[in-house]
Amino acid sequence: MAKVAFLGLGVMGFPMAGHLVAKGGHEVTVYNRNPAKAEAWVAKHGGKSAQTPREAALGQDFVMACVGNDDDLRSVCLGPDGAFAGMDPGAIFVDHTTVSAQVTRELAGKAAEKGLGFVDAPVSGGQAGAENGVLSVMCGGDQATYDKAEAVIASYARICRLLGASGAGQIAKMMNQICIAGLVQGLSEALAFGEKAGLDGEKVVEVISQGAAGSWQMVNRHKTMLEGKFDYGFAVDWMRKDLGICLATANEIGASLPVTALVDQFYADVQRMGGGRHDTSSLIRRLK
Repeated sequence: MAKVAFLGLGVMGFPMAGHLVAKGGHEVTVYNRNPAKAEAWVAKHGGKSAQTPREAALGQDFVMACVGNDDDLRSVCLGPDGAFAGMDPGAIFVDHTTVSAQVTRELAGKAAEKGLGFVDAPVSGGQAGAENGVLSVMCGGDQATYDKAEAVIASYARICRLLGASGAGQIAKMMNQICIAGLVQGLSEALAFGEKAGLDGEKVVEVISQGAAGSWQMVNRHKTMLEGKFDYGFAVDWMRKDLGICLATANEIGASLPVTALVDQFYADVQRMGGGRHDTSSLIRRLK
């Protein structure tokens, strides 16, 4: 059992922190910008809540975070009320937020100056993966720090791997989002095409999902896409944030992402249609 703080109780963080108690048996303190969320978590899972990230981090072995973006992450880490101010030397900060590799390396450096460990550990698997404790976790950092953090992360992970130095986890998450963008657009086009041609999409998917075209997206999202239901996962607004990070990083390193750039604009169309909070499979709305 470890003493763990969890910062950020959104659709991902709330169940992830719960698994630290239920599956990991850890002693957990939570912080959320909206205190009502933290109170609701304590009512459900026990543990305790804190008023600031610093207060949550005091005396903890590990501090996990799952917040919104680069600025949100800086705000919970830095400053007199930030987590770094409350952590003891040797404690480890694990960041599950999808952010830029740049801010990851910046914060890892500041953590090192204070004698803290830092692991960037973005996740994939969406809300369902968080609720079921079967997330894929992509990590960056040094081996010794990762080895200590892995057993705690295991509370909500199906697979967890160290992929390189600080920032490597975030680069891997960008690769994940690039893959998803292309897959969802291809699936959207195929389903809309089949519908126009008069075929039963569900019957077709039953066949083609068993062949080379099969994917998680096809198996788990085709039915709701055909039904026009889009409240089953990761929101378009957040996908555009992530794709923006991918495209900015590609520009920095000289990589070409033509399909990703195009799909990013398709998601912008969905936002203009009022679908910013729809899940990412709502790309099909543009085609129907």
